[in-house]
Amino acid sequence: DGGYRDNPPAADGTKVILTDTDHLWGIGGNQAWVWKSFLRGMNPIFMDPYHDPDHGQPVDPMWESIRRNMGYTRKYPQRMDLAHMTPRDELASTRYCLAHPGAEYLVYLPQGGAVTVDLSACAHELTVEWFNPTSGETVGGAAAAGGTQREFTAPFEGDAVLYLRSPRP
Repeated sequence: DGGYRDNPPAADGTKVILTDTDHLWGIGGNQAWVWKSFLRGMNPIFMDPYHDPDHGQPVDPMWESIRRNMGYTRKYPQRMDLAHMTPRDELASTRYCLAHPGAEYLVYLPQGGAVTVDLSACAHELTVEWFNPTSGETVGGAAAAGGTQREFTAPFEGDAVLYLRSPRP
């Protein structure tokens, strides 16, 4: 209930929300679910299927994308000022944006392509970085001026993550 599988609602910060694949699907999820949950201010948890490679049960490669993307989402808070970031769906045309307006924006593009981001709160340039959740590759982009809405286009096919950051404290 509530769209937590496909389009989770934004957390309002009044409590910690753990989105657990075990309670949403039993066994399920995908890399888009990981990013959507994270950018809506939740803490995604993957209930890995019960396999034991030590006893002849192979680890199912079907779930490797979720495992990798759980790790990728973990790396962003180590670089960001996560304590000041909140879900701000209205700032990105894809509706998946975690932001500290004027300072940092992390945006998910489930279909890839282009996204419009409202940078009105930022009076200076931001660095632009693209992340490919499928390959794990990072691609830099040209700096973007703040002060208005800007359109950004992913430099690769498939879903994408856009990270905008002000070099100023």
